Amino acid sequence: MLKPHILEDQNGLLELKELSRSPTIKGVFVFKHSIRCSVSYMAYKGLKAMWRFDEIPFYYLDLIKFRKISDEVASMFNLKHESPQLLFIKNGECVQSASHFSVNVDTIQNWLNA
Repeated sequence: MLKPHILEDQNGLLELKELSRSPTIKGVFVFKHSIRCSVSYMAYKGLKAMWRFDEIPFYYLDLIKFRKISDEVASMFNLKHESPQLLFIKNGECVQSASHFSVNVDTIQNWLNA
């Protein structure tokens, strides 16, 4: 079952970046979600329904409510802002990202098997 950490401030962003460096986990996922976007809603609904990666920390960012943090995520990881957007953070770096209809469990599985 998907149990997200809510990303809402700079401390959370620094925490997830540091956590991604842990040798005991495969990485950290960040889901940037727009509550105003139907594609984002469907992506999040699909992730929640099919989630099977409980050993990997998952952070949820409401980019409407916390736009400043969303901008910091884009800047920190040198990414173009998109919604929905899924990031795979490992060793403090964004090693994979997906957006729109590519945000799904199959994409995550492919990243983990690469």
